[in-house]
Amino acid sequence: MPGPRPLTLIVHYHEISLKRGNRPVFLRRLQDNLQRAVGDLGPARVEQLPGRILLSLDGALDAETIAARIRRVFGVANFALVERTQPDMDALKRAVDRVTEGRRFESFRITARRAFKTSPLSSLEMNRELGAHVLAGHSTRVSLEHPELNIHVEVLPGQAFVYGDRRPGPGGLPVGSSGMVAALLSGGIDSPVAAWRLMKRGCRVTFVHFHSVPYLPDVSRGKARALVERLTAWQYVSRLFLVPFGEIQRAVVLAVPGPLRVVVYRRLMLRIAEVLGRSSGALALVTGESVGQVASQTLHNLARVDEVADLPVLRPLIGMDKIEITAQAEAIDTFDISIEPDADCCTLFVPKNPGTRASREEIAAVESRLDIAGLVEMGVTGAELETFDFPAGAGPMRPRSAAATQGRGGSGRR
Repeated sequence: MPGPRPLTLIVHYHEISLKRGNRPVFLRRLQDNLQRAVGDLGPARVEQLPGRILLSLDGALDAETIAARIRRVFGVANFALVERTQPDMDALKRAVDRVTEGRRFESFRITARRAFKTSPLSSLEMNRELGAHVLAGHSTRVSLEHPELNIHVEVLPGQAFVYGDRRPGPGGLPVGSSGMVAALLSGGIDSPVAAWRLMKRGCRVTFVHFHSVPYLPDVSRGKARALVERLTAWQYVSRLFLVPFGEIQRAVVLAVPGPLRVVVYRRLMLRIAEVLGRSSGALALVTGESVGQVASQTLHNLARVDEVADLPVLRPLIGMDKIEITAQAEAIDTFDISIEPDADCCTLFVPKNPGTRASREEIAAVESRLDIAGLVEMGVTGAELETFDFPAGAGPMRPRSAAATQGRGGSGRR
C-alpha cells in the first residue's frame, strides 16, 4: 500500500526579495534554516521557485507541529499547506476540492495569481470559474472584502499551487545572514527581548550572563539557561558564557563610592563581554537597555558605559517602554521565565541611590583605584561556556558541553 502523502508547504518571503544582488545569499540561508527547523521530523526537501520556497516532508506528520516550527523561522513572511497540481482548469478544480473538503465556511473568495503571463488562463478567468465551482459544491457566498476562507491559486510555468489558511511567519531576515553578536543576558524581561530582536535582523547571538554565586543563591544561572533554551528555538545553536561577578563587585565596593558603582559595574561587564564576544566572532554587543528606565540607563550613564567598548553597542529596546517590552516578551514566550523570582548580580552591593549623571572625570578617578585589567581577566578566565542545540522534537534542549574556558564570559541585567 502507498505510504502517506508528503506534506508540502509553500513559504513566502518579503524583505529578502528587496535584496537584489545579495538575494541568493539570503535565500540559501533561509532554505538551510527551514531544513534545520523541521529536519528531525523526517526527510525534508526544499525547492526554490520564483518568489517562493516549497518545503516537503515525508511521513505521517502533524501539520500543527510543522506550523509551530515554521513560525519561528526568521525570514518567513507567511506559509501554508499547499496542493501542488497542474496549471489546467480541471486540475485546479480538483485541488480546490481537496482544500475545501470537509470544511464549512459562510463566505469565500478566490485569489488567483500568475507568476508568468504566458498562462492561457487570466487571473480574472480563474477567479470566476473556480469561484463558480466552489459555489456549486458548497452552501456559501462570495465575499471579496471579508471572506471566511481565502483560497489562493498561484500558477507558474508547468505547475500550480492551491491553498487556504495562510499563516503569518515572523518576518525579518534569516538567522546567520547578518553576522554574530554577543548579548548581555540577565534574568530580567528586557535582555531576552533585545537578543530576539537581533535574531530577527539576521544575527546569530552568543549570550553572556553575570552571576554572583556564592554570594547569592544559584538561581540566576538556571534562569539564564532556561532563557537561552527558549531562544535557541529561533536560532538552533546557542553559546552561553556564565561569568562569576561577585568577587569583582566586592573589589568595586571597596574602592568606589556608592553613587558610581553601578556605572563601574556596567563598564566592567562590557569589557568582559567584549573579550568573550570576540572569542566567538561577535561584531557587536547587545544590551536590553531603554533610556531612563532605571538610574544606570540615563544618557549620561550610557555614554560612560559605551566609552570602554571598541565594538559597537546595540540597544534595540532603547526607545521602548516597559509595557511594549513586556508585550514582546509574552509574544516570544520568555516572560514566564523572566518573572520567576531570583537574585542576580544586580541585586548585590547595589547602592540605594545610584548616580544618574556620572562624568568622565569622576569615573576615571575611581577606576584608577582598581586593577581594571586584572578584574577583566578574573571574569574572562572564570567564565564557563555552555552550548545549546535545538534538535527540533528531541525533547527539552540541553547543554551540549560545559567547561571552564580561557578568554570567554558573561552578561548583566538589562
